[in-house]
Amino acid sequence: MVQVTLEVNGKRVSHEAPARMHLGDFLRDQARLTGTHLGCEHGVCGACTVLVDGAPVRSCISFAVACEGRHVTTIEGYDADPVMQRLRAAFTKHHALQCGYCTPGMLATSRDIVLRLPDADEGRVRVELSGNLCRCTGYMGIVAAVMSVLAELREQPDPAVQALRAAQAQGRGAAPAAEKPVAFAGFTPAAASQPAASAAAAPAPAAAPAGKKEGKKEGRGSQIDGGFKVPFPAAEVWAFMVDLPALASCLPGASIEEHEGDRVKGKIAIKFGPMSAAFNGAARLERDDAAMQAVFRGAGQDSLSQSRANGDITYRLEALSATETQVHVNLLYSLQGPLAQFSRSGLVQDFVRRMIADFGNNVTARLRRPAAAGEAPAQASFNPTAMFFSVLWARIKRWFGRGG
Repeated sequence: MVQVTLEVNGKRVSHEAPARMHLGDFLRDQARLTGTHLGCEHGVCGACTVLVDGAPVRSCISFAVACEGRHVTTIEGYDADPVMQRLRAAFTKHHALQCGYCTPGMLATSRDIVLRLPDADEGRVRVELSGNLCRCTGYMGIVAAVMSVLAELREQPDPAVQALRAAQAQGRGAAPAAEKPVAFAGFTPAAASQPAASAAAAPAPAAAPAGKKEGKKEGRGSQIDGGFKVPFPAAEVWAFMVDLPALASCLPGASIEEHEGDRVKGKIAIKFGPMSAAFNGAARLERDDAAMQAVFRGAGQDSLSQSRANGDITYRLEALSATETQVHVNLLYSLQGPLAQFSRSGLVQDFVRRMIADFGNNVTARLRRPAAAGEAPAQASFNPTAMFFSVLWARIKRWFGRGG
């Protein structure tokens, strides 16, 4: 047993501890600061990350005795920290946590990013966060939270944050340089030139089908490929697919409230089992008439759950014959907020594919029976309960090997 004395969250803490006790165990068992979470205990998951003299350190693989005389900051010690105040608000706004187990370490790393990399872009933020694992959120909200704080500080610098940045740049962190024992080595963040390090934070999107032109994709999220055939010439189908009111009439739950050129404002209501939402937002159509390809970019917010959705629908027409057209559809979307947990469900993706197929049937029906001149197209009928159970039953049959 050895006597270990640290300054933890601004207070002197001194206890006897085994020579090989790790800092995380010392903080939890001796100092009774249980906000520091131990996960893998191999320095991999990052849940145990705390600050030692202002730098992020894996407390599960750092010996407490090696931190003798150091300044340690845990999740309980950030109340007066100007960066952490911003990050906590941003994590709440962007729903950057679910179970919360990884959150103390995620916040410590995020604070280091904000101080050390004021001009970081999304790619660099993902690399820096790749050493902190989360099994709940999908990382979208976490990245958005950090990016929002960086953007706020670029638009309106905070003198208190700038002072912390200056201190960190001089190597002082939370403590004077003279107090740092030379023998102790802190955690070194990954370099931005190591793209493999970001794999845990952002899985690569699936490759596009052969012969398919990729639409421009901004950001990251869930990606679904689909398509349908329409028994009409490509030129006729294209004219319909760029008519936004007509197009919206084929999408169940969608309604347009304002329409000007290639921009619309409106609402789309969805219901999937126990989940229901009505997203109010705006969208624009970016079209390439020569290639008969378009990207429909939209964003909205559900007034009930305050969840936010962003999505790009890329579609491209391929003439199969003089009277038949294949419509290739690629949907790239992201959800932030309480509904984000549904976006990664395989059942939800089956549901979306079924909606794409039904949308194709509605397009065919509208082309066969076009609305009269001056008449608004009728909205497609939709039975969400029937579709939900149809998708569920198809999946159950697949599980038991009785369906395709």
